[in-house]
Amino acid sequence: MNSLTVAVVGATGMVGRTMLKVLEERSFPVAKLIPVASAKSVGSSVEFNGQIHQVVSLEQALEMDMDIALFSAGGGVSEVWASKFAKRGTTVIDNSSFFRMSPNHKLVIPEINGDVISDEDLIIANPNCTTMQLLMALKPIHDRYQINRGVINTYQSVTGTGAAALDQLMDERSGVDSIKVYPHKIDMNCLPHCDDFQENGYTREEMKVYYETKKIMGDDSIDLSCTAVRVPVAGGHSEAVYLELDNEFELEDVRHVLNEFPGVVVQDDVANNVYPMPLYSEGKDDVFVGRIRRDLSNSRGLHLWVVSDNLRKGAATNTIQIAEYLNSRGRWA
Repeated sequence: MNSLTVAVVGATGMVGRTMLKVLEERSFPVAKLIPVASAKSVGSSVEFNGQIHQVVSLEQALEMDMDIALFSAGGGVSEVWASKFAKRGTTVIDNSSFFRMSPNHKLVIPEINGDVISDEDLIIANPNCTTMQLLMALKPIHDRYQINRGVINTYQSVTGTGAAALDQLMDERSGVDSIKVYPHKIDMNCLPHCDDFQENGYTREEMKVYYETKKIMGDDSIDLSCTAVRVPVAGGHSEAVYLELDNEFELEDVRHVLNEFPGVVVQDDVANNVYPMPLYSEGKDDVFVGRIRRDLSNSRGLHLWVVSDNLRKGAATNTIQIAEYLNSRGRWA
């Protein structure tokens, strides 16, 4: 792959710092790094590959020549700045929700639909973390058995909200008063409230699963209903998944097709207490699947438990995998 000039927009945030770490770990060919952040962080520094890099503003970064910009600074920033970078010929991979459901932009998980990206796509959207890990498990099952509907219950880490939410959790555990990100206490509690409620009674997070699944899988026939719950966990989202399939299946075959899919690891040995847990997914790029079992009332009903680090595959790693995919196919040749 070619060495590139890479900007990380939101470099001082939780996902941005994880992007820097993943770039290092995956030995992405960075010829020059440009860390970008808000005005309050300009002049601070980040470390990358053993070197210190000074943080610059969006305005400064826009005047620099770069091949690719990895955005993780919120939808408002992406709305204003992503197109400005793209107009200068920079490929933007955006981790916010702003472009995800735009009919003019691709929503990509490389293992599933990387081939939809064309040379004309200069702004590429990264899916929501909840949808991301879910579809890594659903894709091989859908290809083999055809999913027609499903019910998803998610148990989402506070890091999905950001650093301030993690601070709230840790302060509550320490008995310290702090700014409240959530409308209720999160420690020793579960909040069935991820993102804003919509008129239909679902939250935006829950509707993202419904809509993003159809777009990424390229199949409007898949209907998924979701209940998203915030739990007092510091890293890793968990999902209880129920699927109804069009075709008959054997459980061992389901385990096999899951294990064969790149980026998915089956952990399903309940006799030895082996099943996915967020505690052991943290810092890993894989999606872990276990508790694989047939529904008691529907012979074509399948239950799964899906866990992944929401800051890694759910955000930073997938962003960088898209960049790797483009680079390997000669985007910057």
